Amino acid sequence: MADIVRNIGLSLGADLCWPICYEQIMRGLDLNIPSGADTLRFDVERVTIEPFDLTQGCKYDVVIDRLTHWFHMSREWIKKAVLMDGLYVLNNPWSVQSMEKHTAYCAMMHLGMPVPTTWLIPPKDYVTQNPDLEPTLTRYAKLFDIGRLGQRMDFPMFVKPYDGGGWRSVRKTDNEGDLRDAYENSGADVMHVQAGVYPYDAFVRSIGFGPQVRHVSYDPDKPLHDRYREQHYDTIGAADLETLRKITLTINTFFGWEFNSCESLRKDGVWHPMDFANACPDSQVTSLHRHFPWLIKAYIRWSVFCAATKRPMRMTLDWAPYYAIAASERSYTEKLDAYAKIADERLETARFEEFCATHLSHLDEVAHEFFGGPVARDAVHQKVASLFPAHEIEPFTELFWQRIQDWRQETE
Repeated sequence: MADIVRNIGLSLGADLCWPICYEQIMRGLDLNIPSGADTLRFDVERVTIEPFDLTQGCKYDVVIDRLTHWFHMSREWIKKAVLMDGLYVLNNPWSVQSMEKHTAYCAMMHLGMPVPTTWLIPPKDYVTQNPDLEPTLTRYAKLFDIGRLGQRMDFPMFVKPYDGGGWRSVRKTDNEGDLRDAYENSGADVMHVQAGVYPYDAFVRSIGFGPQVRHVSYDPDKPLHDRYREQHYDTIGAADLETLRKITLTINTFFGWEFNSCESLRKDGVWHPMDFANACPDSQVTSLHRHFPWLIKAYIRWSVFCAATKRPMRMTLDWAPYYAIAASERSYTEKLDAYAKIADERLETARFEEFCATHLSHLDEVAHEFFGGPVARDAVHQKVASLFPAHEIEPFTELFWQRIQDWRQETE
């Protein structure tokens, strides 16, 4: 009988709060998981950025990746390690690299999801930054009048980069003048113009982590620290949440994303997913506050499960089963049920839940105790100090800390 160490790497960027909490709770868990005649133990290490030989080995079994969406060096190391060393990484790096929000919209529209009407429009000022394209655009770019979109879609509309950029890059337009101004100031970006879903009566952001999904009511008009509401709208019931779970896991497994978020608006009883290519979602206590402990536990459950079971990496995307369902005569509800069944099979939901019940039953207790202690509060303070002006550090540290304590009180 021997101890076998499973190595979990954290590939980090500006993250401060969640890695501290992840590492400390993993130490508190002190996992010893039987594996045949042996015992599995777990080591957590932050991945460094350095030159690498393409033939060198990789010591990690699982890497939680927070860099490949924007940092090429880490992305290429991870892809190398997946291809040559059998590394399991969250999320599929080829999918993250190639699938913009535009691709996600197209795919989910094809699967029948009620995504709002969306147009792709050429960049306004591409030639200034890319002069070599001037001959092509002069010959073939067709002049168009963006104001005419107002005749095809009702206002408000949203103008946003086709490949993402978050709410800081999204502009709500309420009339033709707003629409023209938004386009005139869009620079060299290829843009979407998307119909608004109005009037909606609920806005939910669903965070999917492996088979785990957390639904949080969302208010985009609030400042960042208050956008995630502490409680749901009163009108959201279990059936709505189950529909959102199926939508989220369908999107995630279609694109090979195990950690992704989906924003949906409800209008006339129908949930419209309208922003769901976020394969490196917000993990910061400064926005998640009372929902932050759930996220840390989700990180731990899924990464430990993948490392312990040596879950094989799905390097390629198999869309045929989804497209076969989409082509069938089933209703949208029936199709969504079938998509979700594929998702649960690909994510090994039943096996995962059994694993957690058997080997991680003490996680809730360990996390509950940790989030009442000084290390957790210091993690909150460090993140606040990195973002807020000096005179706001202590007030906002206390705000987020108190919301976590409210969560602790409610989960006792």
